[in-house]
This record gives sequence, structure tokens and C-alpha cells, in this order.
Amino acid sequence: MRRMGDVLAGIHATWEFETDAVLIRFERGIRTPRLYQALGERRVPHEALSGVTLTPGKRGTVVLHAVPRPGADPLMEAAAGQLKEGCDPYRLVLPADRETLAEYYADELRPLVTADAGPSDGFLVAAPEGPQSFKAYDGRASFDGEGEVAFRWSWTGASSAKWKAGDQAFEVRELSGVEWRSPDVLDGHLRLLRRDGEAGGQPAQADLDPAAVVFGLGYGPVHESLPFAAAVLAAIREAGTAEPVPAQVTAGARRDPADIAERIRHLGELHRAGLVTDEEFTTKKRELLAEL
Repeated sequence: MRRMGDVLAGIHATWEFETDAVLIRFERGIRTPRLYQALGERRVPHEALSGVTLTPGKRGTVVLHAVPRPGADPLMEAAAGQLKEGCDPYRLVLPADRETLAEYYADELRPLVTADAGPSDGFLVAAPEGPQSFKAYDGRASFDGEGEVAFRWSWTGASSAKWKAGDQAFEVRELSGVEWRSPDVLDGHLRLLRRDGEAGGQPAQADLDPAAVVFGLGYGPVHESLPFAAAVLAAIREAGTAEPVPAQVTAGARRDPADIAERIRHLGELHRAGLVTDEEFTTKKRELLAEL
């Protein structure tokens, strides 16, 4: 690479090329994706990358993309491929007239990344720092940044099953992973996965699971819930717990009619807001009613 400190400024972010890493600084402003603003700054070691590409972008731009290695970044592991392209923190969008300069940096960076190294055995990029909290549809999630995650239920959104279970507190050492489903889709949620053999099977529906909080219109947005999930995931890995395990699915479970009514009401809010099409609304409502 060129001398330490060289900077490539793009739209919403700048990349500073260090001797052993790329320092990404995200801008602040009303046009900058809120996830970028929440992340602020990220230092990505060369060993955390598996490739570099430069491709044409939209409306007279080019995109320099540093491809992270699987398992190297807790944020991308928690996202599990659900991030929209415009929110990918590894993409630097530049005006097309800077393509030559971008190509130069791409050529300089390619020999330094670990293209054939395969998945990383541990996280190489730092997780967002705790403590953190965010408001979900059915409660508030908080993480002290070290050893405990807590869910405090909301009287306006939580299911009767969660109210019966009461507010929850989870020791990080008792967890095996997290399951984040983007709030941009139906049934978005954050579920804490407990170690195999503890606390029994987890129900399929996140709105019934005391180890999960449900997202909704304006609740659990990506820029709050995803950094939270990444911070918890990194703490779990640091605590040396087991590999993440998939959530257990309870076959044949029937929901409380009150819970069904609440989910249909929430679905109606998404439909009125234009986030769900008529067809999606009708199909999902039919599925919910079939569970009665």
C-alpha cells in the first residue's frame, strides 16, 4: 500500500489505508444511512477480508467493495445476509470520475487480503460497544456490555405468554448465539439462543418466546437492533460458549386467540403504512387465522 494515512473519500464514508488495516469512518448527516451513523468508525484488519471488487454503481458512481471473510465480523454474522445493499458498511460509493483512483487502491489492497484463508476462527473486527438498548414492539431490550441481556415487556405490545413469563434476564455465558431477523420484513425479531439442553425447546413464534423480542413499524430498527445483536454475539463468543444452535421448532403449537388478534392488528399497521402489499396482507392474515 501507499504510505499509512492515505484517504479515499466517498459518499457517506471515507477509507483510510493503514499498514495492516482499512479504517472506515462514516459521515453524519440526514442523507447518511442511520446504520452508518450508529457504527461511526470501524477498523478492518486486512486478514478480515477475502476480496476486493470495483463495479459500476447507480447514477454515475462506482462502488469499491471490500468483501469480509465469513466469521470475521460479528455485525455481518448477525446480519446473516439480510442487509440491504445501501446499508452494507463494506461498500464505498464514489463519483465515477474517481474510478481510476479507486482502481489503484483496489489493486494495492488485493494482494494484502486473505483470499484463500476460508472462514475465520474468531472475530477480527470489533463489535459495536455496549452498553446498549433499544425499544422493540413488545418490550425493551438492554445489554450491559459484559454479562447480561435483559428484556422488559411492554404492556401495550407483549403477548400474554410473555406477561405470564415475566421480565427476562439472560447471562451471556448461558447463551450460544443470537438470531436476528430484519425489521424490514414480516416477523422481524431478535431471539437469544440458549445452550443445548437448557430451558427446553424454544417455540417457533417469536411473539410467544420469552427469549425473543419482536420488531414492528418503528420498533427495533436496523441501526439499533443489529449493532445490539452483534455486540451480544461477540460477548457470547468471547465467553467461550458453544457454537450457535438453531432455534427449536415446536410442531403443532396453537396460539392464544388474543395473540392472533394482536398479530393481525400489527399486520394491519404495516399494511396501512405501505410496508406490506395487499396480497402479502391477505396471505399472512389467512395463515394467522388458520392457527386458531
